[in-house]
Amino acid sequence: MIRRIISVIYIVVGLVVANSHSYFVGLNSIRPIASAVLSVLLWPLVLLGINLHL
Repeated sequence: MIRRIISVIYIVVGLVVANSHSYFVGLNSIRPIASAVLSVLLWPLVLLGINLHL
């Protein structure tokens, strides 16, 4: 139960971080969608300044 709550919080924070760094703009092909998914899953790297735009 706790693990599921932590997972949901991690994904929600990832969505907020990805949105604030414009990863959800122009999702019209595979590359921007892949960038958005990566940025949600790897949001700590985005906060460190690593660019995950493919």
